[in-house]
Amino acid sequence: MAKILLEMKNITKTFPGVKALDNVNLKVEEGEIHALVGENGAGKSTLMNVLSGIYPYGSYEGDIIYDGEVCKFNKIKDSEEKGIVIIHQELALIPYMTIGENMFLGNERGHKFALDWNETYGKADELLKTVGLKESSRTLIKDIGVGKQQLVEIAKALAKKVRLLILDEPTSSLNESDSQALLELMLQFKREGMTSIIISHKLNEVSYVADKITVIRDGSTIETMDKKTDAITEDRIIKGMVGRDLTDRFPKRENVKIGDILMEVRNWNVYHPLYTERKVVDNVSMNVRRGEVVGISGLMGAGRTELAMSIFGKSYGTNISGQLFIDGKEVHLRSVREAINNKLAYVTEDRKGNGLILTNPIKINTTMANLDAVSTHTVIDKDKEYGIAVDYKEKLHTKCPTVEQNVGNLSGGNQQKVLLAKWMFADPDVLILDEPTRGIDVGAKYEIYCIINQLVAEGKSVIMISSELPEVLGMCDRIYVMNEGRMVGELDRSEASQEVIMSYILKSSNKGA
Repeated sequence: MAKILLEMKNITKTFPGVKALDNVNLKVEEGEIHALVGENGAGKSTLMNVLSGIYPYGSYEGDIIYDGEVCKFNKIKDSEEKGIVIIHQELALIPYMTIGENMFLGNERGHKFALDWNETYGKADELLKTVGLKESSRTLIKDIGVGKQQLVEIAKALAKKVRLLILDEPTSSLNESDSQALLELMLQFKREGMTSIIISHKLNEVSYVADKITVIRDGSTIETMDKKTDAITEDRIIKGMVGRDLTDRFPKRENVKIGDILMEVRNWNVYHPLYTERKVVDNVSMNVRRGEVVGISGLMGAGRTELAMSIFGKSYGTNISGQLFIDGKEVHLRSVREAINNKLAYVTEDRKGNGLILTNPIKINTTMANLDAVSTHTVIDKDKEYGIAVDYKEKLHTKCPTVEQNVGNLSGGNQQKVLLAKWMFADPDVLILDEPTRGIDVGAKYEIYCIINQLVAEGKSVIMISSELPEVLGMCDRIYVMNEGRMVGELDRSEASQEVIMSYILKSSNKGA
């Protein structure tokens, strides 16, 4: 029988007005990959924050038993000294420092008065090879992509002599090939004897790598499934997560009525804001009709976000050229305010960095894109602001005790609903959604899909940028395929498949090679 490396017994954690964890139990065997799944707000990250010492001993009830010893961690350093290392969903790397400097930050080689840079970079290069990264450790973090940054975080963990590696949504920002490479690395670590806990909403990935899966719902442990003894299916996992069968991942649209072209882009070109000789959007033409959901599919770096942001009041790029038509009329949107005034909205993929003010209440975030509607002579009507926020809370089923709560205290799925409410209140005709369900669970995804269907049923147009091919195929009436800054294909829903989309991408890449 395998040794139990970690046992968390009867863990209870309470925040003001909310019991986040209620007698949660978790056992992890040495050398296994153990998945932790649940809806946003179920308590997964809270449990891991208790384990790692972010929530110190005394701020929760219950026991942490690690390697046969009861542990009382008061800070992250305490758990790291035991070989427990957590990699959070938001990567904690400093862009203008080198890979090597980041890897040994707080874990320096030498001593504080004389750091040993030869040892730092030499050891960093060794660890980068271990995780399959060919970059020099002297490369700045800002000069490598998100997928490679994720590998740097893992190399950084290895530098701390990790025994138990915790990965919180490690593939949420990665494309399919980078995600697969990361999963294979986890399996390699397992073969070498490392123990891992993975938190993920991507159930296909969980099923692929995990030996056991523990489901948490509403702060309580529902069940633990073992791949050796249990018949584990995605449907069974979902039922445990949401408390019911989710028979269809994508809600049906009734009486679909697609009208005339509402927005059209012709021969659109955009250059990088810093490297102004580099074209990131190359002669793109596309359109979206009233009542239509149009998808833009492609690999990370294809130029999809750059296209969307440049259309949205030139909020990205330089030397932008081409024509933009809304409702048959050519418009020149020189700012975000002009875009909003022309009934265009863009829901960013970075809800925490660019979409919401995390330190402000839900009510302020809900109305800030349309302040004219809640103010008179620049004075905000607080009662009206509050009432509108409550309306959207109820309409979108946002889980929160009050709209006075700061957005930063909400789960990812509920933050995404506040971000949608913000732009829905601006009353756009065209809504561009950039990775609208990134990092949120299947239950919250379904609710957001229902909101999208409701918007197009009202005659609005939705453009959905998504890296998840099943999502694009399940939600969109028409799909554009983008690669290396160009539109390389256009597909009707009836002819689209994952294989067809990927073939467009691969053929266009070969042409450019």
